[in-house]
Amino acid sequence: MMGKTHLIISTGITLSVVSLADEKITLPIVAITAISALLPDIDEPNALLLSRTLPTRILRLLQLALFCLGVLLYFFVQAIAPWNTVLAVLVGVVSFMPTRSLRKLVMVLIGVGLIIFGDTFTPWNYIIGSLLIICAVLPHRGLTHTLYGVIGWSGLLYFSTSGYESTLWIAGGLSYLLHLLADSLTNRGIRPLPPFKWRLKLNLMSTGTWMGSIVEGGFILLTFVLVFYVFIRHFLI
Repeated sequence: MMGKTHLIISTGITLSVVSLADEKITLPIVAITAISALLPDIDEPNALLLSRTLPTRILRLLQLALFCLGVLLYFFVQAIAPWNTVLAVLVGVVSFMPTRSLRKLVMVLIGVGLIIFGDTFTPWNYIIGSLLIICAVLPHRGLTHTLYGVIGWSGLLYFSTSGYESTLWIAGGLSYLLHLLADSLTNRGIRPLPPFKWRLKLNLMSTGTWMGSIVEGGFILLTFVLVFYVFIRHFLI
């Protein structure tokens, strides 16, 4: 399914369930729910969650800046020769990397930076930094599209946020799980328990096709109906 569809369905259903359970919906819960709705696709460099935080335009500017840096190192830093040439070549190679590969490299560097220098945001710097590094080297529909991913993410939230809001890890885990269930509707499905080859695949749609758009639209409509029933109807009675 498309990233926007995952965001609407997982977030809408999760917040509705939290409300029906008589739990207070706070801004952190909404944020974690929305992030969790997109998180399984973080191992895809063109995923919505990454394309908004690391847009292609920014990566193009980074490539241009790196190319200019390589030129400066080669022509104007002769004092450290021949290391200026080595550095210039390395920077030049990075500047010509494909967008996907460059985005993965940036993910790793940001992750390392958060872990080393993000003590102010503990424990979130360790959680986000580790996720960025791990997901940068994972294949799409890999570990993040399994029940191990659900358990791992829920566990991280539980141990890092249980002292703040007890509902956070439940909302995050449920939103993440709903993403996987939505992907099981596609013709590719998911492998929830690798290395077992069993694939959960209902084969109702193919992402990007007219039938896929109809199915996604139908589930979005059902989500809006649920949200209306839980949050809005009381104001109209």
